[in-house]
Amino acid sequence: MKEQSESLQLVEMREALRQAMDEEMSRDPRVFILGEDVAEYNGTYKVTKGMLAKWGPERVRDTPISEGGFAGLAIGAAMTGLRPIVEFKSFNFSFVAADQIISNAAKMYYMSGNRFSVPIVFRGPNGAAAQVSSQHSHTVESIYGNIPGLIIIAPSNPRDAKGLLKSAIRSNNPVLFLENELSYGDKMEIPIEEYLTPIEKAQIVQEGEDVTLISYSRMVQLCKEAVTELAASGIRVELIDLCTIKPLDFATIARSVQKTHRAVIVQEGHSFLGVGAEIGFQIQEQCLDFLDAEVKRVTQMETPMPYSKVLERETMPTIPKIIEAIREVL
Repeated sequence: MKEQSESLQLVEMREALRQAMDEEMSRDPRVFILGEDVAEYNGTYKVTKGMLAKWGPERVRDTPISEGGFAGLAIGAAMTGLRPIVEFKSFNFSFVAADQIISNAAKMYYMSGNRFSVPIVFRGPNGAAAQVSSQHSHTVESIYGNIPGLIIIAPSNPRDAKGLLKSAIRSNNPVLFLENELSYGDKMEIPIEEYLTPIEKAQIVQEGEDVTLISYSRMVQLCKEAVTELAASGIRVELIDLCTIKPLDFATIARSVQKTHRAVIVQEGHSFLGVGAEIGFQIQEQCLDFLDAEVKRVTQMETPMPYSKVLERETMPTIPKIIEAIREVL
């Protein structure tokens, strides 16, 4: 046990992400970072703290407030052999660059007859933070998940964040790496040695027999608390962390549902056309004969995000709402 603890380090989510980028920049001189305030200011959320001092302005570049401009610049750089990491201060601001992401990054490999790969990572905080209101609280995974050609990753903890970001940087495909502002301070022990976490593979966080609970990103932490609370009353929940939203590891979901015969999906985004809607459809399409109850979803309400703390809490998924949904399918 002593040797195991000595091979681990306790780090925050932001530090785990920084380590991933730093290690990949050391490994591959083609990797560079660009975005608003990533250099002189050390990043809005200090994810790139110290990177300018270590790597210099050629590889850590501040940009103007012009998401469409620097996203397009990075896509061109990726097409000509570099491997950019683009930080959006918020994925809400990626809407300004949506034409570049959707029309160019996602489609260039196909439209060029496989001549131009676009090995690029777009990363930054996704979803709601604390009272940032309607225009800064979108969850973008369902929007971009509808576009063929994009990989979408949403880690829930520092260990997976580091391993998945390293894998994303090495991918030859455009990746949207969705973080959460409220998770940057989360701490966890992760290996000191280099490791990679495979893209396209969900993880079973907690094994159970009674119901399958499926989630991703920050919502996994709420689900873990709900699972612990339900365990006290003898309800054994199997918790799945998607890790990668697209491509979806449905095989892991199917095996679990076939065992538990029930499913609840928790997502921060809206219900209509959401990630949970797609997963729920695939469950009924491929696991219908195994279901003993309808599939339930716990999602954000179908409203713009309010500014009020009270209304914000009412709008979002909560532990009591997750527990209620699980009890309903049981």
